[in-house]
This record gives sequence, C-alpha cells and structure tokens, in this order.
Amino acid sequence: MSIDPAAGLAPKPLFNPDGPTDVAARRMIGGDTTNLNDFNNLKYPWVSSWYRQAMNNFWIPEEINLMQDVKDYPNLSPDERAAYDKILSFLVFLDSLQTANLPNISEYVTANEVNLCLHIQAFQECVHSQSYSYMLDTICSPEQRNSILYQWKTDERLLARNTFIGERYNEFQQKKDGATLLKVLMANYILEGVYFYSGFMFFYNLARMGKMPGSAQEIRYINRDENTHLWLFRSIILELQKEEPRLFTDEAVAELRAMLEEGVRQEIAWGHYVIGDHIRGLTKQMVTDYIRYLGNLRWSSLGYGYLFDDNQREPADMAWVSQYSNANMVKTDFFEAKSTAYAKSTALVDDL
Repeated sequence: MSIDPAAGLAPKPLFNPDGPTDVAARRMIGGDTTNLNDFNNLKYPWVSSWYRQAMNNFWIPEEINLMQDVKDYPNLSPDERAAYDKILSFLVFLDSLQTANLPNISEYVTANEVNLCLHIQAFQECVHSQSYSYMLDTICSPEQRNSILYQWKTDERLLARNTFIGERYNEFQQKKDGATLLKVLMANYILEGVYFYSGFMFFYNLARMGKMPGSAQEIRYINRDENTHLWLFRSIILELQKEEPRLFTDEAVAELRAMLEEGVRQEIAWGHYVIGDHIRGLTKQMVTDYIRYLGNLRWSSLGYGYLFDDNQREPADMAWVSQYSNANMVKTDFFEAKSTAYAKSTALVDDL
C-alpha cells in the first residue's frame, strides 16, 4: 500500500509479535515490522555490504598522534587558524545534530536491517564529536576550546549554516508525514554529501602544505565514515523511489532539487567566507568548482541528471582531495559510495 504524502506516519511498534515474517512484506516505511534483527534474511541486499564496511571502519580518536599539531597550531597564519576554528565548530555542531536526529528517523523506518545501519551511524557520529573534542582539548586551552565550540552562537554566518539543516530536522519533529520525511532524508543527504566537504578539503589542504597532519588523519577516518552515511541515505531514497512513488511528485522532486541547490549555494558562500583567497593552496574558484561538482554528483546519483551544465567532472586541480581522504590508502570510490576494497583501521601512522 502506497503512503499518502500528506498523511501522518505512525511510529513502528516495539513489540509486535503479529508482524509478518515474510521478507517480501518488509517495507522501508509504513510496514508492519517485528523488529527482529535477522542477518540471514534481508530485503535490501546492499545492507550486508554496508554493515560489514561500517563495522570494519571502527577506530578510536585518541589513537591518533596530535603532537605535531600542537606545535603547528600556534604557527598557522591568522587566516588558517580562523578557518580551522570556524570549520571545526561547524563540523562538531552538525555531527552533534546528526546524533540527536537519527533516532527520530529510525522511529519511522520499518525495515529492521536499515535501522541497524542508522544505529551504527548514530554511534559513529558520537565518535566524530569525540574526535573533534580531542583535537581541541589537545591543541588549545579550555577557554579557546569553548570559544570554538560555541562560535555558532556568535558568528551569524555559521548560525545560518546550521539553521538551514536544523530547521528541516525541526520541521519533521512538528509534521511527521511522508513528504516531510522525504525532505529530512534529503537534508541528511545534503549534510553528508555536500556540507562536510569544504571542511574536509581545508584540513587536507593544510596537510599537503605540511601542517596539522594529525588533524588531517582524524578527518580521514571521519570522512570514511561519512562516505558510508552518504551511501546509506542515497540507498534509502532510491528504495523509496521504488516503494513509495507517490512521494516523488513533480512538485516534491522540484523541492528536493531546490534544497540541494541551496545547499550548494550555502556551501560555496561558506567556503568563500572561511577560506576565500587567503589560504595557500586554495582559491574561491577552486572551492566553487568543487562544490558544484559535488552537487552534480549527488543529484545525478539519485537518477535526476545534473544540477548544472558545468562542473560535471571532478576539477583537475582538486584531485588531491580524494587522495588525501583515503584513511588506509585503500582504493575506494568515495563519490559513488561503492567500496572497491576496505580494511579495518589498524595502525594509525600518519601516511601523508
């Protein structure tokens, strides 16, 4: 039975012994789940690969050596240090927001194997927040740490960045219907697939300039996790396209496109604000081309073609981003979210 986009969604029951056991009856939303975690009977085959990769990605932030970063941080240029602080503040807030919001989505997902993935993601977001705190606790004073953590309260542009996604999450708190769920899924997709990337590339750029290698290694491991999160939400949306076509009206798809376009616009504006033309190795044009490329990639990965006529290929002058994002020097197709090889995080030796 297809879901009316405007109809309220019912949260899944916790104890439901009368739910069907037939895998074919399982649905992403609106199903009648028993909540039994059965790893041998999956409706969505991609979950098995996702789960194993996510589990193999386990890592501990404190195992990464930040001693060189302690020496480098005071010697960053004023522009580099300001960007480091603002981008870290942005990232830690978004990961915190993800940790709080994922259970809200999970409450309405009736495919038990997908809920397992969402729970693992929530745990990983906690690890990411811990990682950012570890970075700040190591490289700066407690007073500096608190100032950086709460910059979103004092920097109007940073607050605006957080507001765009935060309001989509709050909307789902108020209006829990199919159409609003689709928008909150898209907000997650934008956050994981566009919002994080100018932040990540800034840390990788510092590393390729010989600065803050430990921070870059922390970001590598976070980036690897975020890639699986992007894969998860892309897969959920693609499954809903098949199961709930009524949600994907022309008007709804246009709204999703507008959300992604706005996410790209905000990411570019943010990159110009915190990076600009004042950071060695990066320029406004490089930021613009790369983020537009990401927007094209995200929209086309959902089967809708490109957002923009230009920037349909990875900019040649940004090819180093994908190289630096590889935590274990393992070949991974980050943008299409298909692992060609993966390995458990072991020795966390800086491999710049």
